[in-house]
Amino acid sequence: MTRLDLIKKRLSNELKNCGMTQNQLAKKINTTQSCIAHYIRGDIVPSIDTLAEICYILEIDANEMLCIDNRH
Repeated sequence: MTRLDLIKKRLSNELKNCGMTQNQLAKKINTTQSCIAHYIRGDIVPSIDTLAEICYILEIDANEMLCIDNRH
């Protein structure tokens, strides 16, 4: 599985874990539900600022969202 596949899966899972819909997240970051769906499918990648905002809203560490292992 590629890193992008892992990130897409993590975003989808974290959204579900928070009990938040794509539409609710979209409103919080001032975008559309369609844009969030594109992020989850991996059609487009959010900007660094947008990713940081998503991590803040979903209360997840950016390293965790990006599937970065900090054990090194």
